Amino acid sequence: MYDILIANGRVVDGTGNPWTVQDVGIKDGRIVEMGQLCTAGLDNRRQGEVSTAAGVAKHVIDATGRVVAPGFIDPHVHSDLLCTKPEVHKVKVMQGVTTELFGQDGISVAPVSEVTKPLWQKQLKGLDGEIGDWPWETVLDYLRFLGHTPLNTNVAFLVPHGNVRTLVMGFADRPASPLEAQRMREIVEEAMCQGAFGVSSGLIYPPNVFAGKAELVEICRGAARYGGCFVVHIRNESNHILEALDEVIDVARQSGVRLHISHFKVGGRTNRRKVAAALRKLAAGRAEGLEITFDQYPYTAGSTMLSSILPPWVHAGGTEAMLRRLRDPASRKQIARDLHENDMYENWVRSSGWENIVVSAVASARNRYCEGKNVAEIAALRGGTPADTAFDLLLEEEANVAMVVHWGEESDIVTAMQDELQMVGSDSIFGGKPHPRLYGTYPRILGRFVRETGTLTLPQAIRKMTSAPAQLLRLQDRGLLRVGYRADVVVFDPETVADCATFDEPLRESMGILHVLVNGQPAVEFGAWTGQTWGQVLYRGETCVQTHG
Repeated sequence: MYDILIANGRVVDGTGNPWTVQDVGIKDGRIVEMGQLCTAGLDNRRQGEVSTAAGVAKHVIDATGRVVAPGFIDPHVHSDLLCTKPEVHKVKVMQGVTTELFGQDGISVAPVSEVTKPLWQKQLKGLDGEIGDWPWETVLDYLRFLGHTPLNTNVAFLVPHGNVRTLVMGFADRPASPLEAQRMREIVEEAMCQGAFGVSSGLIYPPNVFAGKAELVEICRGAARYGGCFVVHIRNESNHILEALDEVIDVARQSGVRLHISHFKVGGRTNRRKVAAALRKLAAGRAEGLEITFDQYPYTAGSTMLSSILPPWVHAGGTEAMLRRLRDPASRKQIARDLHENDMYENWVRSSGWENIVVSAVASARNRYCEGKNVAEIAALRGGTPADTAFDLLLEEEANVAMVVHWGEESDIVTAMQDELQMVGSDSIFGGKPHPRLYGTYPRILGRFVRETGTLTLPQAIRKMTSAPAQLLRLQDRGLLRVGYRADVVVFDPETVADCATFDEPLRESMGILHVLVNGQPAVEFGAWTGQTWGQVLYRGETCVQTHG
C-alpha cells in the first residue's frame, strides 16, 4: 500500500531529460515505485482507497495536466534563524523549496564562543532576524538544536569563514598568520566532521574582507579534505569582478576544493561587457580540471546589509567600532570621500548610485517610513546629503538596516542563466519590505523564464533547481525523482505558475505551486500550507531521520 500516489502527471525528473507520463508511488518517506501504477480512473479517489497495480494508496494526488518534479533545492538562503518560525518561513515551501543551504557568505550563527556570540547576534540581527538567545556554540550544537525544532524544509549547513576567523583573531583588520590560518583550518575540519557540507566566505563582509589568499587556501584545504565545497561571495562583483574571480579560482587550484560562486552577477551598467568575460573565466577553470559552478537569482537587483556600502577599514573591530567611526566627524568625511572616489572595494554607491540603493528593512518603528525608498529620496525628506543620511540611519538602527541594490539588465541575467554551470538560488532575506526573490524566485523561473520568454526549457530549469544543487552538495538521495530517493516532490501547473511579488509589493505569494511533499509528507496541498512541518537536518554523508509533524 502506498502512502501517497501521484497519478498521471508529466514527470520532469531533474536529469534534464524530457518529461514522461508516470505515476509516482510513495511509502515511508521514499519513492518506492514509478510507472503506470493506476488501474482505475481518478474520479473521487481522494475520498477512499484507490486500486493500483501494486495495491492501494491512502491518498492520491491527481496530477493530470500538471508537472511533477523533485523538490527545489535552494543553495543560497539566509533562513538560519527564522527557519525556527514556521509561520514566517513557510514562504519557502510555498514556492516549492524543500531543501535549503544555510551558513552563507561567511557570516552565520555557528560556530561561536561566549565571547563572539554577542558580537554575531548584533551583527546578524538585520540579516538573519532575531529569536532570542542562541543555545549553541558549535556547528553540531546548532544542527542538534534545529533537529529538535519544527522545520518546513530540509536543512544543510556550511561552516562560515567569518565565524571561524573571529574565534581565532576576532575582527582584526589584518591577514592571518600561518599559525592562525592553520587553527582556522582545524576548526573548519571539526565543523566538517560535525556535518557541514563545506565552507563559505563573503569577501566584502567583515571580518572575511580582511583575509588574504593564503588564509582562504588554508581553510579550503580543511573543507576539501572531507569532500566539501567552497561557496563564496567574491571580493568584487562589479568593476573588478575578473580579478575577484581570478582570486577564488586560484584558491580552488591550490587547495583542491570544489568552487561555487554565490549569486553570480556583474554589477553596474558600465560593466556589462564583463559578463561574457567572467563566464569564459569560469569555463576556463573547468577546462583546467577545476570543479566550478555558480548560483543566480532571476532579478536585476540584489539585497544585503546597508553597512556593506562602507569601505573595509570602517568595519575593523566589529559593529561597535564601525558605529563609533560613523559618529566621528573626521571619519565620516573620509568615508564620504571613499564612497564617491574609492574604486578598490565593492563600492555600490559608485557602481549603481544612491538612487538605486533602496532601504528594504529597518529595526525600529520610527524609521519604518524609509522602507521601500531609495537613499536619495530619504535624504531629500530629511534635508541632508545621501551619505550623511545613510550614516545617520545606520547609527539610529545600530546597523540593522537591509537594502536592495538595482544593479543590472535582464539580458545579462539571461546570458548567465543559460550557462551550463548555473543553478538557481534565491539569496532570500526576511524582514521589512524585502526583495521579491524571498517570495518569488522559483515560480519566476518557471513562469517568466520558461513559459513566457523561453530562456530555458522546462527540463533545463528543473535540473538547475534540483539535481544541480544536489550534485554540489553530493546529496545521494535527493534532487531527482528516482525509486529509492527521498520523496521531496513538487506538483505545479505549468500554465499558471508565476511569481506575484514585486519590488513595490514584495509580500505577495506566488501562484501555480499546487502540492509540495517534504520527506513524503504534504507540506502544501492545493496551493495552501498545511501547517505541518516535515523538514530534516541533513548531515554531510548522512541524513538525520528525525521529523516533526
